[in-house]
Amino acid sequence: MQAARDRVDDSQPQADQQALHKEVTTARGALLTLMDEIQKLFVGQEEVVRSVVIGLLAQGNILLEGAPGLGKTLLVRVLSECVSLSFSRIQFTPDLMPADITGTQALVKTDNGHADLVFRPGPIFANIVLADEINRATPKTQSALLEAMQEHAVTVGGERRPLQEPFFVLATQNPLEMEGTYPLPEAQLDRFLFKVDVGFPSLKVLREIGELTTGATLPEVTTVMSASDLVGFQGLVRRIVCAPHLTDYAARLTVATHPESPGSPEVIRRFVKHGASPRAVQALMLGGRAEALLSGRLWVSTEDIRKVAHHVLRHRMILGFEAELEGITRDALVDGVLEATALPSKPH
Repeated sequence: MQAARDRVDDSQPQADQQALHKEVTTARGALLTLMDEIQKLFVGQEEVVRSVVIGLLAQGNILLEGAPGLGKTLLVRVLSECVSLSFSRIQFTPDLMPADITGTQALVKTDNGHADLVFRPGPIFANIVLADEINRATPKTQSALLEAMQEHAVTVGGERRPLQEPFFVLATQNPLEMEGTYPLPEAQLDRFLFKVDVGFPSLKVLREIGELTTGATLPEVTTVMSASDLVGFQGLVRRIVCAPHLTDYAARLTVATHPESPGSPEVIRRFVKHGASPRAVQALMLGGRAEALLSGRLWVSTEDIRKVAHHVLRHRMILGFEAELEGITRDALVDGVLEATALPSKPH
């Protein structure tokens, strides 16, 4: 079995392995409780919830895409209530300015009659920042998030100001074919660890949503995890073992998205202009480690990396005009990469 080949011999003492296994089991239980709590209000989208939790464990920013009314904003708000984190929401509009996000220096009159410049922090100074409908703002304003997303700090008035940890940007966007949207710059897209597509719910889920939201009372969610717990689980993710042959597999998947690569599939050479950046390797490995933790394992499997591949790669490829002309989807391109890339085999 592939999973058996992925497992590596661990040179840690047995007592250390048992202690790590106990930590992983405890973390998995707490994370499953968190997911159940979120789904009290955000119903019928178990895979979306799981993907967002995995992204948070991997300490990444997450982009949620779907049509209006699918509960993207609700998901982020409920998540902040279930985890003891500060939360702010930024509604992106065409007239939003960068200072509206990062904050600005204001001239304030002091008690002694002098005027001093005082920094007034913007909504970016929170643990979870919801960038709602991010692609309705201009590229200039969208780019104001770049430093915060990558460096967890903002520079205002020539002074670098660190953000409080843990820090996440969870952005929502409407499909680009909808009126009044601006494509996100490639540099900003690359800073999202995952892009998660939120699909339309089934008939059964629609009925459940109607029953849940139109009654006299709504279900209440409670805080089930502290900020320190989350930070601890994030550290635990990086202790999950990823064997060298799986690191190689993540690298080969990334290289296969480049049309100039000898091993890239025909669909990539035909429809892709530029492939994924090195951040894709990091995202595949961190996402795979988080997937393993959520599955209660101490080691990453091939399937863990394949499970997160679509979330990691779909927004990191720049497509050519021919792809749009022929209706080629990004997920179909990722499927082609997964099919064309040989599965890893543990070296002997």
